[in-house]
Amino acid sequence: MSDTPYFEQHVFICMNVREDGRQCCGKLGAEVAQKHAKRRMKELGLNGHGKVRINQAGCLDRCDEGPVLVVYPQGTWYTYVDTSDIDEIIDSHLVGGKVVDRLKI
Repeated sequence: MSDTPYFEQHVFICMNVREDGRQCCGKLGAEVAQKHAKRRMKELGLNGHGKVRINQAGCLDRCDEGPVLVVYPQGTWYTYVDTSDIDEIIDSHLVGGKVVDRLKI
């Protein structure tokens, strides 16, 4: 068994939809954000084994701060408004290794 992680970084984007009227990431653009992030990583050639994985996630229990995503193994939590914020997280954090403080939660 290898000690090398299969993915260098793993991004989980909350896609949760609550039907009871409470705020939820799924109703705040999460699907658009996840598809955009996945497409950008492919365009940059940074998806796949040894690189970055963009995943949909169920409830991450922070919907009141949402929409949210988390980057592992660092455990860095972000909120975002639109795909330009997603691009900033990709360019700065996933590619450049620098946390985007203005989006961090």
